[in-house]
Amino acid sequence: MKPYSLDNTDRRLLDLMQKDARQSLDALADRVCLSTPAVQRRIKRMRDAGVILGDVVVVNPVAIGLMMTFIVNVQLERERSGQVDEFQNTLAREPLVQQYYYVTGEGDFMIIALAKNMDEFEALTRRLFFDNPNVRGFKTSVVMGKSLRSLTVPAVHAGISDEQDSV
Repeated sequence: MKPYSLDNTDRRLLDLMQKDARQSLDALADRVCLSTPAVQRRIKRMRDAGVILGDVVVVNPVAIGLMMTFIVNVQLERERSGQVDEFQNTLAREPLVQQYYYVTGEGDFMIIALAKNMDEFEALTRRLFFDNPNVRGFKTSVVMGKSLRSLTVPAVHAGISDEQDSV
């Protein structure tokens, strides 16, 4: 995907919306010194271009009983495109998998998973890893404490190098 061309106002809007997606268009317009219709058009363009993927509610997993977070490094037996795609599809269907990344290095995938307790995590490992003939092995780290949880993308910061390159 080719990067969408964002100006500083677009980047500022993205940063503001990531901090609070419930802000009104009027409030956003005031913050970026544009009219409400202009802000609405910019947001629509960014949605249509795939820059803005959606609006989400951030849920505290502990508040709903998902007390444990795990980071799992998975190594596949064979790294052929069909097997990689199949494994990604399996991960995408698993509700306890919060995030996964296809990576280089020691393993092939890094997975962040949630579970109520160790028994639930063990059942997850059986479904995803032990029962999968294409998984060679996996290493798990249990998260003991969280200091930062964010999916915010620093849009304003991402534009700094673009502006310096054009000078």
